[in-house]
Amino acid sequence: MSFLQLFFIFFYIGLFAIGGGLVGATFVQHILVEKYALLTQEKFFAMLAVSESTPGPIGINLATYIGTELYGFGGGLVTTIGEVLPSFIVILIIAKFFSKFNERPLVKSVMSFVRPACSGLILVALLNVFTISICKLNMYESFSLLWNELCTTPAKTVSVLFDWKTLLFYAVDLIILFKTKLHPVVIVVLGAVFGVLFL
Repeated sequence: MSFLQLFFIFFYIGLFAIGGGLVGATFVQHILVEKYALLTQEKFFAMLAVSESTPGPIGINLATYIGTELYGFGGGLVTTIGEVLPSFIVILIIAKFFSKFNERPLVKSVMSFVRPACSGLILVALLNVFTISICKLNMYESFSLLWNELCTTPAKTVSVLFDWKTLLFYAVDLIILFKTKLHPVVIVVLGAVFGVLFL
């Protein structure tokens, strides 16, 4: 893939990933993992975890990481510019014109449908990250396995499907997150330590 193709892919992602970095991550997965097979599912979700754990916007972190990983410094530069440029252009346009149009019925109608669409894309990203983290198979294989085998060999299916150590750590994390005032950064660090020691 040429740098120009890479630029336009991330320009497209940056232009249409309304709703934040996780929506963009869903686009990246569809294009680079499923369509062009430049990354495996496992590699992509490992990169997504690193991008979310490091300072800065997750979409830009992910674009830079992927570009650098695939094509070195030049690739990272191209993907970062491609990801950021649409937002820069759109914000300039919005800053100039949105105050004149934001109360119009058409604009309100558009936004009322864009919000749930973005929520759906974020949910897809959440399910993909959850499944690749907790299950031993990717989401589509997992649901297929459940559908075909759960009724015939439930105990075997469940034991094959889930990584129990990771699932237990996930449950403990949720309890800590919602029942204490522990900062999320501490939980991320605990996850890194857990991964090094037990996986």
